Amino acid sequence: MLVRLLYASHASKPHCAESMESILTESRKHNPEHGITGVLCFSGDIFLQVLEGGRREVSALYHRIARDPRHCDIELLYFEEISERLFSSWTMGQVNLSKVNPSTLLKYAEKPGLDPFAIGGRMSLALLEELIATAAVVGKCG
Repeated sequence: MLVRLLYASHASKPHCAESMESILTESRKHNPEHGITGVLCFSGDIFLQVLEGGRREVSALYHRIARDPRHCDIELLYFEEISERLFSSWTMGQVNLSKVNPSTLLKYAEKPGLDPFAIGGRMSLALLEELIATAAVVGKCG
């Protein structure tokens, strides 16, 4: 059974490019052997990530992320059983929000920034779907 899980968290330390690259490298190594796909956004100190795959594998990964010291204030925003993946082409895609038109973010939030804690799960997922449609996702590894 396939599931989709969406969570948000805050970075426990100030973001640096090496930390983000480390997370993406680990994801791209770990996820294919476990059948997990998804996309990761990072802006300021906020992570937003969607994971898709088998229920057991996605749950195990989410619990591993929740224990990761790079994350704090982790919050499950959305979870559902799915019939097909939205992010099947990405072992772990990355959204570079510095290249996203602020008007895209304003469609889903009060301010032109990433704040999934304020907009919730369904709106965050809709934003990610639009970012894929507008080719804002990078790091395609499928």
